[in-house]
Amino acid sequence: MRLDKRRANELREVSLTRRVQKFPAGSALIEVGNTKVICAATIEDRVPFFLKGTGTGWLTAEYSMLPGASTERISRERSTKMSGRTAEIQRLIGRALRSVTDLSLIGERTITIDCDVIQADGGTRTASITGAFVALVEACETIYTVGEAFAVKDFVAAVSAGITPEGEKILDLCFAEDSTAAADCNVVMTGAGELVEVQITAEKNPFTRAELNELLDLAQVGIDELISLQKDALGRELVWRVGRVG
Repeated sequence: MRLDKRRANELREVSLTRRVQKFPAGSALIEVGNTKVICAATIEDRVPFFLKGTGTGWLTAEYSMLPGASTERISRERSTKMSGRTAEIQRLIGRALRSVTDLSLIGERTITIDCDVIQADGGTRTASITGAFVALVEACETIYTVGEAFAVKDFVAAVSAGITPEGEKILDLCFAEDSTAAADCNVVMTGAGELVEVQITAEKNPFTRAELNELLDLAQVGIDELISLQKDALGRELVWRVGRVG
């Protein structure tokens, strides 16, 4: 039995709440156990210089942990002094969401995804991707023209899986589990079951190919459940838009 009494293949309690902010085109609060992230999607009528005149838009992401998010105060980061971890997570969130977005359908606009961690207990990057997807769909709805294809082509979510020091494979690691894991894996996957990204590191001993496959299978169980929760959060008014081609 794990620290919080979950089964090995069980997610922490997950909550997704839409429209938690008034001004962004889309927003969501995701709570995964004690981890809480506010995700917002803002649309601007501009694109990077390399896309001007192409008719294609862009999607980028910013991630931050607020000072009170952890047991010890985290100093605010400036863009000129961003940590390597923050830069890595921002790029990961952007790649994950771009993988399911047809940027040619949003025109010459930029969608900026902001993920602000207000409380951290492991899995902040995976929670950010899962919550930001909901905010992205909300935002794309504001520029959608009825009868045309919707910019978001498929669902995408992310979850962690890992190997305990005793060799057990577990899903959705909290901070205490992550900090002692023999191997830690973050998986990003679409609703079609296609892999977007797999980040895995052995912290102590090497792992086998068979163990990697076990972790991927475990992650898919969690991602299927997370996508079901995304659909519940979006509701009938929006869930049917995803993947719509006309």
